Amino acid sequence: MTAGQSQSRSPFAAAEGDLVSPLTMVLVRHGVTDMTETHALSGSGELGPALNATGRIQAAKAADAVYRIGRKTWEQVPHVSRVFASPMTRTQETGGAIGRRIGAHVETEPRVREIHFGDWEGFTGDEIAAQFGDAIHRWRFGEIPAPAGESIPQVGERFDEFLVDAAADHARRCVDGDDQARAWAVASHAVAIKSAVGVSLAMPTTHWGQIWPSPASLTILRLHVHADGAIAERHVLCVGARTD
Repeated sequence: MTAGQSQSRSPFAAAEGDLVSPLTMVLVRHGVTDMTETHALSGSGELGPALNATGRIQAAKAADAVYRIGRKTWEQVPHVSRVFASPMTRTQETGGAIGRRIGAHVETEPRVREIHFGDWEGFTGDEIAAQFGDAIHRWRFGEIPAPAGESIPQVGERFDEFLVDAAADHARRCVDGDDQARAWAVASHAVAIKSAVGVSLAMPTTHWGQIWPSPASLTILRLHVHADGAIAERHVLCVGARTD
């Protein structure tokens, strides 16, 4: 039994009933790129950019922080044993650093990719405001998609579909005779992570913009799961915890 598994069920969880042990999802924002530092929008319409030198250092520190979970920090959480990453170069690099640190293969998951900024790709917020008026604000509050791109609620829907499937996968493993608490890491992006938190807290989409995970930070969600795979309850343990 790894660290944290003896404390698998919270006294504040939903009534246990047919619950299996919980699943914890550690959402890791990628380290910085050159575009992060210039505040230019970098979405899922392109695989790049890659992490810059600072971002690679941040990814290594984030990997160390993930490794410490269940060992030196977050003692109530089991060791992270699985790593997912979006297809973007920066998250593949961040996920790769985590995978090497914990000894796990990186699984590519398209549903946790960053929002598609469409025609706004590469622009800063000020440049978009100058060219498109208040559209950037309507997009930020979830009212419209970016031109030729996605809306924030659409990102929340696809990320949540992944979380639902992850919970079902975990439940199957538990029902098949390996009922233990698990923790899985996900290398993802700012808008994607804030959308996952917004959905998990049942927040109105107009408020999701108030969530902001820093580069290479950790956001931790605990899912309490029924034996049939349905999520009974979600606990947000932390949002945007820095790793530097």
